[in-house]
Amino acid sequence: MGALVTGAVAVVAALVAGLIAGWADAAGVLVGAAVVTAFFVVSGVVIAWAGRIDDTFTLPAALGTFFVKAVVLFGILNALPEDGWLDRRTMAWSVIVGALLWSGIQLRWVWTRPLYYVTPPPPPGQGSLPPAPDGTATRG
Repeated sequence: MGALVTGAVAVVAALVAGLIAGWADAAGVLVGAAVVTAFFVVSGVVIAWAGRIDDTFTLPAALGTFFVKAVVLFGILNALPEDGWLDRRTMAWSVIVGALLWSGIQLRWVWTRPLYYVTPPPPPGQGSLPPAPDGTATRG
């Protein structure tokens, strides 16, 4: 969902930036949106992978991924020429706005998701009978 919303907002923002400030700014918006999308996708994959191994690995994986992404973003911004084909400042602001947008989308997803404090019972007709004390399942 984050990629869809970011893509839609980025297209509109790039058109507005292109018409108002120039096409170097429009390119900055699009590249910034692509960087944010790539970074959040990488984070999601790494955290999901760490969570499958053990829940205690998710926080170190999230923090480590954040550190690596910050270093990569710093490198990307420094590698771009000052007067190049895209505006670095616009790209940096697009990354900030995009990260806030993704965070808002993720917060909404978490807040609207049903959280069960106990495992919900199976739907009627799909439940399984507990095994008999000797280990074999019976039906009555």
